[in-house]
Amino acid sequence: MTDTAVAMDTEQRLRDTNWRLKLLGALALLGIGVLTALIFLQYRTEAQRDEAIRLQQHTFEVIMRTNQLSGAISSAEAALGRYVVSADKQLGQQYVSYWGRAGEQLLRLRQLTGDNPGQQGRIRALQAAFVARGKELDETALYSTYKRHNDAWGSYYRVRQSPARTRLEALLAQVVDSERILLRDRTEAAADLLQSSTYASRVLTLFGVLIVLGAILLGWLAIQAQGEKAAADAEVHAERQRAIELQEAVSSATAQLREEAREREQAEAQLRQIQKMEAVGQLTGGIAHDFNNMLAVVLGGLEMARRQLNTSSAEARRHIDNAMDGASRAAALTRRLLAFSRSEPLLPEAVEAASLIAGMSDLLDRTLGDTIAVETQDSSEGWRVFVDKHQLENAVLNLAVNARDAMNGRGRLTISTGQSDHAIGQGGERVAGDFVTLAVSDTGCGMAPGVMERVFEPFFTTKPVGKGTGLGLSQIFGFVRQSGGEISLDSREGEGTTVTLYLPRHAGAVTAAQEVVASAVASSERAYDILVVEDDPRVLNATVGALEELGHRVTACPDPLQAPAAVDGMAALDLILSDVLMPTQTGPEMIAALGERIKGVAVLFVTGFAGEVDAEIFAGRSVLRKPFTMAGLARAVDEAVELEAGRGTRVAAE
Repeated sequence: MTDTAVAMDTEQRLRDTNWRLKLLGALALLGIGVLTALIFLQYRTEAQRDEAIRLQQHTFEVIMRTNQLSGAISSAEAALGRYVVSADKQLGQQYVSYWGRAGEQLLRLRQLTGDNPGQQGRIRALQAAFVARGKELDETALYSTYKRHNDAWGSYYRVRQSPARTRLEALLAQVVDSERILLRDRTEAAADLLQSSTYASRVLTLFGVLIVLGAILLGWLAIQAQGEKAAADAEVHAERQRAIELQEAVSSATAQLREEAREREQAEAQLRQIQKMEAVGQLTGGIAHDFNNMLAVVLGGLEMARRQLNTSSAEARRHIDNAMDGASRAAALTRRLLAFSRSEPLLPEAVEAASLIAGMSDLLDRTLGDTIAVETQDSSEGWRVFVDKHQLENAVLNLAVNARDAMNGRGRLTISTGQSDHAIGQGGERVAGDFVTLAVSDTGCGMAPGVMERVFEPFFTTKPVGKGTGLGLSQIFGFVRQSGGEISLDSREGEGTTVTLYLPRHAGAVTAAQEVVASAVASSERAYDILVVEDDPRVLNATVGALEELGHRVTACPDPLQAPAAVDGMAALDLILSDVLMPTQTGPEMIAALGERIKGVAVLFVTGFAGEVDAEIFAGRSVLRKPFTMAGLARAVDEAVELEAGRGTRVAAE
């Protein structure tokens, strides 16, 4: 080869080398460009992914905070419902606490949505609805605070579906729906971003691989980029796991809200049942009041007729006696109605439950018969209750007779007394404190669920016609509630029934109220000047006639507002005999208004229905129940005068 050829070959190789170097340099530059593009794309993808994840987490937090706000509101309303039912101050404090927590959740929700103008508008509307709802609930709570229970129940049912509550729930739903839509959009945007980034990364990686075929360096860079992509995928997977955990947390919170809603529905159902019984009680009490007035006229007229009837008219006297017996039975029926409606004045005294049961053993044996095995158990340790002893005895006897009928006259009856330290919230309407329990258990046929729901309703009975009035259990129900206790029922078909009375424990020693019973009519030792105040003209005439028959000087007053003038017009006044409930003014209000002008004058209240009034308003005065006989009236008048003379405490009753 000539020098020229060698030179040309060398030059050619040099040119080839330069070309390769240039190509390698170009490939290196391209590789650097691809690497730079990959790094920039990866950084941008990670930044946008992190932002998308942050926004998703923020959305989940807003949804969770909204659900917590809804739960706090529901808890506050449930606590208010229990407070309205029980009038327990601690439940009222629970309501205030729950409502305060709801306010804190609303403040945090407002802070979380500060970057969303649309949500801020909804939050402001939600805050206004929250304030309006709070005013409604606070008004309902105030009724219970001031012991206006009927108003509280009515207010609670009015505000249950009020416009403020509807708007509040709608706004909460709008906030959640808006966040869910925002979450969906952000999730879709993140997915699109990930898909686009993945596609671009793959293209650049492929291009880099082609370059690496010509340059080891660029190949190594491509491999490194692929490793970084794998790490990014792992991080994305970890973020997805965190998103799943957040979703599970939301599902758990939703399940808790549903459970609270179910508990609230149960509480509302119980409240409806209590209100139903209260309504029936008020109705029966009002009917019994009117019926007692009519019976007072009937008994008074019959007794006056018998006193004026010729002693030789045996047949007529027998008919009158039969009529009086029927009227007395009707009076007993009205007392059962009044006991159910908690309107019958009680004569309470300190009673040891175990001793009372022991003293009834002979009566129970005679009543139930030899085929019923009666067993008594006592774990009350001498605890006492402050109740009407005769009413409690009647309650035990009624339960025992019902148990005998349920066992078809053959079986085992267990009467047990014990103690109960009942805590708030464990069921029913009892408050915290010590209770004496009195349980009557039988081995009879038990009750079906449908019968148990109605068993305390007046006139409801499963016995054949003529075998029962349906007032036994309703009377017990009214007596226990009026005594500040509670009654529970546990029964299974074919396994027997247990009825348990919970009566508040009494620690102090109290002198028992005395009930006066008179069997014969005699004229008083002296004649009294008596003012009779009664709005019912028939009862007024019958009462005046009976008092005059007893030898007293009587002045009639048909309106309590006319009583001051009547008192001023009397030359002498020894006793005021007044009805309790009258349209224009109650008897106690009238006596209080007379004030000093009747100082030293005896007062005798006559009532067939005391309603919701507290016994303290009688201020220790005598009380005579309608209907009454002339014997009872005579004794009550003497007792009232003696009471005023000695200023003791005594209750007269027929």
